[in-house]
Amino acid sequence: MPQQLHNICAHLRARQVVEAYAIFFPVRLRPQDHFRLPFSEALVENGLCKELCLRLFPQLSRVSHVVELKQHETEDHVGSSSNWMERESMIKDHRVYAFLARCCKSLDAKSCIQEAISASSTDNYPTESISNTLEAGDRVGWRASYWSSTGQNDSRVPETLTYKLVSDLCVITKISIQPFQARAVRFRMGHPKSPNFKGDPSDESCHDDKFEWTYTSQEFPMAHVSRLQKFKLPEPVLCIGGYLQIELLGRVQRQEMDGLYYICVSHVQVVGHPLAPALGVEVIDPS
Repeated sequence: MPQQLHNICAHLRARQVVEAYAIFFPVRLRPQDHFRLPFSEALVENGLCKELCLRLFPQLSRVSHVVELKQHETEDHVGSSSNWMERESMIKDHRVYAFLARCCKSLDAKSCIQEAISASSTDNYPTESISNTLEAGDRVGWRASYWSSTGQNDSRVPETLTYKLVSDLCVITKISIQPFQARAVRFRMGHPKSPNFKGDPSDESCHDDKFEWTYTSQEFPMAHVSRLQKFKLPEPVLCIGGYLQIELLGRVQRQEMDGLYYICVSHVQVVGHPLAPALGVEVIDPS
């Protein structure tokens, strides 16, 4: 990144309400601190801050345009020239993307899971619920703490665990999983297709048809040991919508009692940068 762009992004302060319209839903960004920036003509006219954000987070390519709603201000653009409107649009885009770039570079890493939403299957609910994966370690008091899938004859049948993050807009950098045994793992991030979606850990019907996944990772091999395994994403990922799904691929553990293959996970951690309350996302039903 050019040093000049680093310096400009480092001096931003914002207090405004911004609404960005994506292909499938509008994204509402809510910076809190007002800023004034002596815009460089080259940066504004060439959209370099937007280009920077798109390179950092390809998920932003779904955003088609941005509408800035300033607090305590009413603007009347009736009769304004097209050149003036175009210029204002370029300045607005510059402010929004420059602020976003600065936010993503200046935040400390934190735990990003808010709650467990659902598992594709559960062997004994609620004793072996996905909610157990929020507990650090593999025991809570006197009992074992883990999630277990139902048994399958085919060791290739995958399982998924879906979580809601602490913010509708998060930059995710690392995911850690403590499995009993699994062959590989893959991650997805996105948002529910319906704004009225509500998860239920006992609901095993919560699959991909209820979500729009805007990011899917590569497959990561898992060691066949019961310890916390860390998976650092190749690049930070901007999760727009606040949901993450873990897909566990390949079953290793076979139960002697019934001869079926199971997948078990005792703990999940998601580390990144929640952008709330400075920034947020509102997913609106396109219908």
